[in-house]
Amino acid sequence: MIRFVLAALLMAIAGSAAAQTKPNPANAPGAADTKVRLQTLGYTDVHDLRRGADGQWTAKATRGNVEKSVTASPNGSVIAR
Repeated sequence: MIRFVLAALLMAIAGSAAAQTKPNPANAPGAADTKVRLQTLGYTDVHDLRRGADGQWTAKATRGNVEKSVTASPNGSVIAR
């Protein structure tokens, strides 16, 4: 009986831990989508593409023979510095 209670308790704890993870929204752009978006905006040599905890993508890219740090937000806006 104790084994049954312990097994049920472990399954309940594992289920609640799995329920706390946030799934990636289906409409969130991935790395390939972000790279294509930057290329359609005229950026070339897109590299060091990384996704932050806030869902924004950062990368290094070249535009007009000048390398810039680029940030692409999930809503589609792009900021270059």
